[in-house]
Parts: sequence; structure tokens; C-alpha cells
Amino acid sequence: MTSLQRVIGVRGLAAAIFNITIGAAIFVLPAHMAAGLGAAAPLAYLVCAVATALVALCIAEAGSRVPQSGGPYAYVGTALGPFAGFLCGVLLWLGITLAMGAVSTVFADAVGGLVPAVGGTLPRAVLLIVVIAGLAVVNIRGAALGSNVSGVATVAKIVPLIAFVVLGLSHVRAENLSLGSLPSLSRLGESGLLLMFAFFGMESALQVSGEVRDGARAVPRAIALAVTGVGVLYISVQLVAQGILGSALAAPETAKAPLAAAAVQFAGPAGSTLILVAMIVSTFGFMTATMLATPRTLFAFAVDGYLPKPLARVHPAHHTPHVAIAVQGVIVCAIAVTGTYVKLAILADVAILLVYLACCVGAWRLRRLGAGAVDKPFTMPAGGVVPWVAAGLIVALLARGTAQAWMLTGGVIAAASLAFLWRRGRLQPSGRGSHPTP
Repeated sequence: MTSLQRVIGVRGLAAAIFNITIGAAIFVLPAHMAAGLGAAAPLAYLVCAVATALVALCIAEAGSRVPQSGGPYAYVGTALGPFAGFLCGVLLWLGITLAMGAVSTVFADAVGGLVPAVGGTLPRAVLLIVVIAGLAVVNIRGAALGSNVSGVATVAKIVPLIAFVVLGLSHVRAENLSLGSLPSLSRLGESGLLLMFAFFGMESALQVSGEVRDGARAVPRAIALAVTGVGVLYISVQLVAQGILGSALAAPETAKAPLAAAAVQFAGPAGSTLILVAMIVSTFGFMTATMLATPRTLFAFAVDGYLPKPLARVHPAHHTPHVAIAVQGVIVCAIAVTGTYVKLAILADVAILLVYLACCVGAWRLRRLGAGAVDKPFTMPAGGVVPWVAAGLIVALLARGTAQAWMLTGGVIAAASLAFLWRRGRLQPSGRGSHPTP
């Protein structure tokens, strides 16, 4: 087997983690954190940053031990068996699809803030359907076109956040940040579960950990640098927004665009407009990227026999999985039109945190098996302890999941399990394997 070239340095990997992690959530979550925790909101950010860093170490080691395409479901499948790997693939698809719906609602709210005429229920639904259907058509017409459309949001989502912190800092009022009593662990857990949505995405960047120069030193440094940078930016945004608006940050009318409401206080309508535009660009960038990638999971499952064969069809002219893309678009439309940001984010959190939990256990198992030892993989510090500490934090967050989230996730797991068993039963007579290759 040809070895992967180790060409990525600390700064490159840290930048990738930073860029992928920061998305739409930070534009709306400050209001929800203020409603749940008040001035103690930064505590939730710290908890999530620690959990993210520990999980990132586990994913980095697992990824470097199993340097192949497929991400978490590839190395969880190697560590814990094809059934666990398949369930990880299904849960990752579920989590990302729900995240697409959640982010789409933020996109619609931001557009409604700029154009009040589309702020009503029916115009908002029409906007979502038109935009998501349009993205599906773009991706059906070609992956290159979809990739070009998805590459516009990197700078536009970060620069306004930094400008918000820098320009708003002098307008912070200390009394708005005074900390009263500390929140209960229950409230901290509930807020932390929702906030984890803002920290998701680093698993995508860490899939290249097998191609990092001097991984034993570079990977933990890149993780520390990126997670610290994300944490500092998030906490700074929270403190500035809360320091400017105080209790008004938690008001229902502020929840859809809290940073825009705060920006009005120090930059006037132009500042609010800038934040809304940044929200639109950031959310649209996420929607285009996920509409490009996520339908390929449905396509792969259909190719492997887990889903109906029509989902494996390829467009004769554009050579894209057009049926899978169309079905993905319909699912996302239904989720976005009928759901709310908070509910969809928590639903996505439960699915993705279960994937993270499997990654932590898988990393421990891969080390025990000595997987990839010949290729000198990255080995995380305190590798016998970190996976279990990370797993404990994940379980604590999952314990705050809603009944609706667990019912949905449990139903999907049950359906996926039946599909796996059915396919394995069909293939056993011929002696073929049953490991998916999504």
C-alpha cells in the first residue's frame, strides 16, 4: 500500500479545523446561551471547548491509524466491526441532514431581517423551498459547479465576527456581565448540549491527520491552537453581545439575530446589515457544501444495497447521483419548513455526539489492536485515559437530550439495524462481506 504523503503542517491543520468549525451557530446561539445561563454563559463554552479538544485527539489518532476515505465510519468500522461503522455512517448522515435544516432556518431568518416581506410564515417557507431546490438543481448539473458555489463563505463569515468584537468592545457595560449565582449542573448541561452544535465539524478537518508532518507533535498543537482560537472567538462574541444588550440579549425578539441587534447599538443600521449579510453568506455556504456532499452518502448506501436501488442512479448527462440529491433536497426542505433552529440543533447534537462517542471508544480499541503501527501514527498524550474522559463528557451531554431527539435517533438506528441484517442475510450464501463503503 502506498504511504500517504505527510505535507500538512501545524498552521495548515489548525486553519482547517478553525474554518470548518466556525459556521452559522455563533450568529444565533449567544441569545440562547444568555437565556439559559445569563452572565455565566462562558462556562458552557469552556465545557464544550474541553470536550471538543478531547474528542478531536481521539479522532486524530483513529484517523491516522486508519488513513482511508470514509471518516468516522471507516475507522469505527475497523475498530468495532462493520455494524458499528455502518451505524456511524447513518448517524453522521442524520446529524448533518438535521444540521442542514437548522442552518437553513437561520438563513431564512437572516433574509427576513433584511427583507421583511419574506419574514412571514408562507413567504419564509417559499424562500426555503426555492433556495434548497435551487441548490439541488445546481448539484445535479455537476459537482464542480456545486463545489464552486460552496467556496464563497470562508472570509465573509469570520471577518464580521472579529469586527463585531473589536468595534463592540468599547461599548460593553460591566454591569451587564456581573455574575450572580452559578447555574446548576442541569442547566449547564442543557445549554452545553445546544452549544455543542457550534463546535461540530472538526472531524472533517481531522480526516487528513495521516498526512500531517510529525503528527505526534503537530496534531495536538494544531488542535490546541484551533480549539483555543474558536473558544476565544466564541466567548468574545458572547461577552460583547451580552455586555452591550444585557438582559435584552435573551429576549424572544432578539433570538433570530442577536449579533445584528447588538451591532445596531454601536454601528447603527449599517452594522446590523453587515451582520445579517454575513449570516446569509455563512449559512448559504454551509448549505451548498452539505448539499454537495451529503447526498453521496445516500447514493453509497443504495449502491451497497442498504437503500432502494433508484437512489443509486447516475444522471446520464451530468454523471451525478441525481435521485439521491433530489431526495436529500426534499428531506431538508421538510425539516427546515417544519422545524425550529433549537429543536433541530438538539436533534442533530444527539446523532453526532453518538458518532463522537463511538470514535472515542474506537480510538482506544485501535490502539489496543496496534492498528497502523507500521505507519507510525499519531499517538495522543495519555491515550489510555483521554478517550474515557471524552466519552464521559459526551455521555453527560447526551443525558440532557430531549425525548424527541432520542426517539428519532433510536428509530433511525432501529431501521438501519434492520437494513444491515437484511443485507447481510442476502449476502451470506455467496460469502461476500457486508462492510459499507459510503
